[in-house]
Amino acid sequence: MTNKVLDVKNLTVDIDVPAGTLHAVSGIDFYVNEGETLCIVGESGCGKSITALAIMDILPRKAKLKADRMQLQHRDLLTLPKDEFARLRGDRMAMIFQDPMTSLNPVYRVGDQLEEVYIQHGKGGRKEASERAEFLLDKVGITAAKSRLIQYPHQLSGGLRQRIMIAMALMCDPELIIADEPTTALDVTIQAQILNTLHGLQREFNTAMILITHDLGVVARVADRVAVMYAGKIVEQGTAMEIFTQPNHPYTQGLMACIPQPGKTGHGRLGSIPGIVPSLVGDIDGCLFRNRCASIRPQCEKGEIPIQYLNEGHGYRCVLSVEESAKRAQVDTLSEAS
Repeated sequence: MTNKVLDVKNLTVDIDVPAGTLHAVSGIDFYVNEGETLCIVGESGCGKSITALAIMDILPRKAKLKADRMQLQHRDLLTLPKDEFARLRGDRMAMIFQDPMTSLNPVYRVGDQLEEVYIQHGKGGRKEASERAEFLLDKVGITAAKSRLIQYPHQLSGGLRQRIMIAMALMCDPELIIADEPTTALDVTIQAQILNTLHGLQREFNTAMILITHDLGVVARVADRVAVMYAGKIVEQGTAMEIFTQPNHPYTQGLMACIPQPGKTGHGRLGSIPGIVPSLVGDIDGCLFRNRCASIRPQCEKGEIPIQYLNEGHGYRCVLSVEESAKRAQVDTLSEAS
C-alpha cells in the first residue's frame, strides 16, 4: 500500500493588496507519496512558490490560508499550534530555496549552520552534529568535506552553496523535501549535477520530494508525477509519462508545443501561447485560460470548470472532452510540422 506523506485538499491562499484580494492559490488538491517526486510546473506567478510557503507555514503576514485538509503523515497541519509547526520545519519537512546565498547566513561558518539544525531539533550534541554534517557533505559530492565546514558561504561557489543547502535539508532525515527551483541561479552544467545529486539522494533516503520548476526538461528528468499550475489552479495532474505523452488541457498542450524536438520542430519554429496571464485580483469566474485558448466555448465564461479524469490519477480542468482534447492536440502537431 502506498504511503501518502503529504495530502492537501482544496488549498486556497488569498492576499489583501491595495487593489483588492489577490487569489494566489485557488482550491488546489495534490499529494506526494513516500519516495516519490512530484513536480509542480508552471510559468512565473502561477502560485507554485506560494503553495510551497503555505505547506511550510511561512506565508507573508497578509496571506490568508484555507484548506479542507493538509496532512503530513496523518498529522493535521491546519490545527497544529505554531510552536509545534516550528518544530516540524527543518525536522520532518525541509525546504531548499532558489538562492542559497540568501538562505545561508554570511557571518556564520557553513559547519555551524548545518550543526545548528541538528542540535535545534534535539537529534544529538555538537559532536554527532559535526559528524552528520561531514557525512552529508560527502554524500552531496563535496570533496574535502571537513575543511569546507570551517568556511563561510562567500568562500564557496554557487554550486557548492546549493549542495550545502541540500545537505542542510537532509540533516534531520525529513519525510518531505520541498525544492523551490533549486537550480535557477546556476549555469546549465552545474544545474544537471545538482539535479542528479538531489534526485539520487532522494531515492537513497526514500524521501518524498516536491520539486517546483518552470523547466520541462527538469520535469522530464526527475518527476514521477506532475501537477501543471496556471493562474493559481492545478489545471492538469498525472504521471510524468501521461503528461508528456497525452496532455489534455490546452495550457499543458501549449507548454509541450514550446519544447524543441529534433526532427519534429518544422523550420526551426517553436510553439507559443498567445496573450498574457490574467489578473488574479478581484472576482474570478470561469476558466482563466479562456482568453488565450483556441478552443474557447460559452461554458468557459462562467462558473467552476469541472475536472475530467482519464483514470484515477490523471485529470484535467477543462470543458473539452477527452476526444476533443486529443483531436486538438493532433491539429497542433500537424500545424507545427507544416
